[in-house]
Amino acid sequence: MYLCVVGLFSVYTHAQVGVGISIPQTTLDVNGKTTLRRELRVGGNSTQVGIAGLNGQVLVSQGDGMSPQWKTLNVTFMEEGQYKLINSYLSSDQVGVTSLSNGILGDSVYKNSIGDDITDATKGTWVKIAGLENNFTIKNGLNRLTYQFQTGVEMKASTASASQNVSFTCGIFRNGKLVAVRPDKISSNNNSEKNGIQDYIFTLNYTEPDVPVGVQKVEVACRKINVSNNDAQFAIGRNVAGNGNLSNAFTLESAFKIDLIEFVTYQVN
Repeated sequence: MYLCVVGLFSVYTHAQVGVGISIPQTTLDVNGKTTLRRELRVGGNSTQVGIAGLNGQVLVSQGDGMSPQWKTLNVTFMEEGQYKLINSYLSSDQVGVTSLSNGILGDSVYKNSIGDDITDATKGTWVKIAGLENNFTIKNGLNRLTYQFQTGVEMKASTASASQNVSFTCGIFRNGKLVAVRPDKISSNNNSEKNGIQDYIFTLNYTEPDVPVGVQKVEVACRKINVSNNDAQFAIGRNVAGNGNLSNAFTLESAFKIDLIEFVTYQVN
């Protein structure tokens, strides 16, 4: 009886309970694994039960002596076995390509293949849009690179009432090798109302799977394939000379977005 009284007195005096430990350091000191079979409630008092939180919320510390709080975080949790967006790379350019205008013949290369070298003249005379270059590193070989390129294209026929056209193409190069390409044509058909000026929006979207691990350099380049009249002006990503203020470099600027998506895996220790 004496020992029981002393034991109870000690518990009430120190108000500390240890599980798996002989000398508890806090009110409840657990040294070992803990299993919760129902909700975890925090912030209660002697007259009110604590809050269990909502589905998806996390418990956030409020500092020493303060009860933690349930918080909703705007973070998408990555689950193993899924592809998730890791990073996005955005760039824009208003310099564009003006070196393929009147007086420059097309290279007459109508076909390209994946892996063509950007410096190989037999594969076309490519001109880079310098402001769209991106450099980054891939760390997971299970991935997807999604490219989204858009630019304005403008031509001015040598005679406003004439029907003239320019065939061109733009491509995406990774480490100097072609990964995506799209040919197109812009035409001015008797456009006297705008003094032979014709504007056009060019887009190129492509997804490249399982890009090798390592440093990647991604560039955008365009070239002129053919032209019906060599006196026609032509520009990509900006306005041609003497267009009568019908457009400018801002309205025709180039935009390039790269999304890096990787396969989620977790290492088990």
